[in-house]
This record gives sequence, C-alpha cells and structure tokens, in this order.
Amino acid sequence: MRAAIRLARRGIGTTHPNPRVGAVVLRGDAIVGSGYHARAGEPHAEARALDEAGARAEGATLVVTLEPCAHFGRTPPCADRVIAAGIRRIVAGMVDPNPLVDGRGIARLRGAGLDVMVGLLESECRALNPPYLKRLATGLPWVTLKAMVSLDGRIASDSGESRGLGGEEELRLAHRLRAEHDAVLVGIDTVVQDDPLLTVRHTRGRSPWRIVLDSRLRISDQARLLTSVEASPLILATISDDAKRRAALEARGARVWTFEPAEDGSVPLVPLLRRIADEGRYALLVEGGRKVHTAFLRAGLADRVAIGIAPLLLGGAAAPSWTGDLGRATVGEAIPLGPLSVRRVGRDLWLEGEIRSSGAPGEERRVDV
Repeated sequence: MRAAIRLARRGIGTTHPNPRVGAVVLRGDAIVGSGYHARAGEPHAEARALDEAGARAEGATLVVTLEPCAHFGRTPPCADRVIAAGIRRIVAGMVDPNPLVDGRGIARLRGAGLDVMVGLLESECRALNPPYLKRLATGLPWVTLKAMVSLDGRIASDSGESRGLGGEEELRLAHRLRAEHDAVLVGIDTVVQDDPLLTVRHTRGRSPWRIVLDSRLRISDQARLLTSVEASPLILATISDDAKRRAALEARGARVWTFEPAEDGSVPLVPLLRRIADEGRYALLVEGGRKVHTAFLRAGLADRVAIGIAPLLLGGAAAPSWTGDLGRATVGEAIPLGPLSVRRVGRDLWLEGEIRSSGAPGEERRVDV
C-alpha cells in the first residue's frame, strides 16, 4: 500500500477533478504491475497496473489507494476491469465517498466472488486527496494560504518592496506549489502593486487558473495578467455592474464573474469558492495579500498554510504582516495549526501545516454552504 501511495503522489497537480490514486498488482511478495492516475480521461491506476501485469494478474492481489469505480465516466468501470483480469483479492485503502461510487465498486467485486479488504493505511490514503474529499463534503475547494515573510513577519518593506524576499530555491518551491494547485488567487492590490504573472515558470508543470478579487474592475489594461491570458485563464471576480468595462475585459480574453456584494461590499467568498469548485478546480492556492489572507481566515475558509521565512529583519512602522486583525483578542483564541512540517529551502525556512480551527473565537471550525 505504501508503494501505491507513492505512485499516487505522482498525480499531484495533474488529475483534477479526479482523485489521486495509485495501484500495484502482487503475486506473492512480488509487484508485477503498478500504475497511477495521471490525468482525467486517461486510464485509472487500476487499469495501468493491470496492463503492466498482463496475464500475471490472474489469481493475484490488487492493492489500490481508493475503491475502484463501478460506473462509466470518461473511462469504463475499474471494478469490471479488475474482475475480467482474474484478480483474486482486493485491498483498498478507503471507500470512495463520491456518490457515483460510495461502496458500489466494493459490492460489485464481492458479488463477483473476490476477497475484498478495505481500510489499510486509510489515513495516509485520505491524505492523498484533501481537495477531492473536501469538495464532496462541502462543495468548496481546499484552500492553502501561501506567503513569504521576513523573520519578523513582514511581507514587504516600508516602501512596499517585496521582490527578492525569498531566495532562488524558495522561488522554485513556490512555483512548484502553484503547479500542484488548480487555481491561484490574489487581491487587486497585489496586482496593482506587484503586477504578477502567477504562472509556473521556475519549475516544470502546468499553470493554474488565475483568479483576482477585483470588486470594481480596477485591473490595468497593461497588467501582465491581461497580456498573458493565452498562458492560463484569467478570472476577475467582481461586484461591479459596469457592463462596458466588463465587455472590454472579456474582449481581452479575461472571464468576469459577477456576484452580489457581501455585507461589507466585497466579493463574497463562499459563492466564489463554490463556483471555483463547480468549475472543477478543487485545490486553490491563495497568494494574498494581507487583506485577502485575513478575509479567508476570519471566514474560516482556509485549510492549510504554507509560509516561507527569510533570514531578514525588515521592521518599519508601515511594513505589513501577512495577516491583519483576525478578531482574536487572547492567546487562547488563536487559530491553531498542526502538525507542522519545517524544512530548509536554501537560505530560507519553509513551514506547512493544516488549520485545526478557523471559525469565530471559541467555536468549532465550520462552513455554512
């Protein structure tokens, strides 16, 4: 199963909207076939492993991280393929909670006389697919907040300068993180100040959709996001009713999503996230800035943080931190993270961890969808 999990990880950043799945075929103690799901529409992990095993699959054991499907989608049902291959025993890491599957694959396999075991290394198998599982449970994407900060927690200097805060190795890692997500989101202030591209350039991988919170459609006609729409789709999330401006931006290739304003007059985050997920984008990377990170945290909509820390002290009365007022008056009300992973990335440190609770102070984390 651990070998199957390692295989499944190869699909990170490429399988959306499908889950990441790995599979191996065993004869005795020997692996005679292995595979993973690479892209939607391509063969599933089970099919790849069975193809590699060939005739050796007869009477063998199939170990797979997720329950085989039993329905026709872009590919035929994996359960039927497993039965036809002559597999004797199935060991699955977890049941697939997709309503189209959800035990039907297991039932079909058992109905055909196969020995089926479910739940081996289940927590590790679940950890392969937090975006997929959250989408099924809530209708919303999995949200990671990413920032690069100085040792004293600043994302920019007093003058607003932020480029070069992270080293070269951190830059490559940040672009790899983009490649692992289906969409990346920033606020319009970041676009105005930094004029980012938000594409994947310093590593291999596809560029995610690029989403800007732009309440009043203030994006400049010369913004690099607009001049690079051929590289990756650009979504402008707005509450503006300026039809002329919207038509001009759409003529440039941008997609404009218009929402009813939230109570504070901003783009409402839950409807935006629901639409992102409905578009098949289940993993969202939020690169800020400060107001955007704060809004996600206050609303309890973030699932994970990824923070680079540079060995620099910026100080300064106006130098911004990566979050603002979170409505937490005491240490006891702080938003807990964990477990944390910490590693060196060149000269910098890189921390990642899941958010255990991000609702109102004293409340369990929940999202009303």
